[in-house]
Amino acid sequence: MHEAGYAFGVTEHAPLSRKLSAIAESATLKVDAKAKALKAQGKPVISYAAGEPDFATPQFIVDAAADALRDPKNFRYTPAAGLPELRQAIAAKTLRDSGLAVDPAQVIVTNGGKQAVYEAFQAVLNPGDEVLLPAPYWTTYPEAIRLADGIPVDVFAGADQHYKVTVEQLEAARTDKTTALVFVSPSNPTGSVYTAEETRALGQWALEHGIWVITDEIYQNLVYDGVKATSIVEAVPELAAQTILVNGVAKTYAMTGWRLGWMVGPADAIKVAANLQSHLCSNVNNIAQRAAIAALHGPQDESEAFRQAFDRRRKLIVGELSKIEGVTVPTPQGAFYVYPDVRGLLNREWAGTTPTTSLELADLILDAAEVAVVPGEAFGPSGYLRLSYALGDDQLREGIQRLQRLFA
Repeated sequence: MHEAGYAFGVTEHAPLSRKLSAIAESATLKVDAKAKALKAQGKPVISYAAGEPDFATPQFIVDAAADALRDPKNFRYTPAAGLPELRQAIAAKTLRDSGLAVDPAQVIVTNGGKQAVYEAFQAVLNPGDEVLLPAPYWTTYPEAIRLADGIPVDVFAGADQHYKVTVEQLEAARTDKTTALVFVSPSNPTGSVYTAEETRALGQWALEHGIWVITDEIYQNLVYDGVKATSIVEAVPELAAQTILVNGVAKTYAMTGWRLGWMVGPADAIKVAANLQSHLCSNVNNIAQRAAIAALHGPQDESEAFRQAFDRRRKLIVGELSKIEGVTVPTPQGAFYVYPDVRGLLNREWAGTTPTTSLELADLILDAAEVAVVPGEAFGPSGYLRLSYALGDDQLREGIQRLQRLFA
């Protein structure tokens, strides 16, 4: 029995970390959790919130994991930077898809892409360093930058630019404290893909000014309309000495829950990141690593079938959203998100409510239509929504039809 004043939650203690207290919860996970809670209450909620394929992980990958469970060598510590066989497979994929030849020693296997993002910023930033962050951006980037004592500097490109920033915009935002640029193509949250020429221009600019590039390529295999996601190190090979590539198996192989990502970069950056990981978590789960080896070496026909299904859903959601007056929908060419400009729906009365921000609009949509979407405030300026089309075709159509009825 605790004495008076000593019960948990009552005792006064020293202040908590100011740095961690300032970090916001992931907005996409928060909306998805709310949608799942409503579903658990029996509400027929359709959620476009989470960036998670609805497909099962291919069986040959699952079988590889099952085999790994029967091998006692996987029950022991292994190198913190990853199994040698997996680092080799990642190096081969990097050459194949990003056009960059790297030694396996330049690879660190991480617990999902988020850890790779975190470690990349920790490796290159010092307190007060500025990071140019094209917006709309994935909600985790600014928080990971702040955790590394950096300062995110938003550079916004709207629907009229297909959400792609220009060299001129970056140059206008550059200061003597600019240390890094975040480059994501295909983009989460917009699905935009930079052309080879656009990628080359941004890469040359970063090279000229000695700026680190953190490039997130986790969606590079999910592209449509014959488009290629050109890696910035393929467009500007000399930039490899100041670029960290982040990737993983989550999206291409429907392996979000396996938590397997990686980072690739120059030896000095990888060395300091590996030192961090040795204290942070040691090696990634060996069973997941064995599964990732199978994914990268195995047949790619199922992942191609996933891509084709996403393509079909992409066309469906763009076509149906475009029927709503006041909604502008640039056609995404990659990933599995659509990012409509919904400013035309604001300051108008819908179902007895007049939303003035996309945050208020998202709340209205959840309450009135039982559809979960993520407001633009999670990714940059208000006035936009992110919808993932990585859900079943029937639910995809039904959810958009609910929106069409709400905004008729």
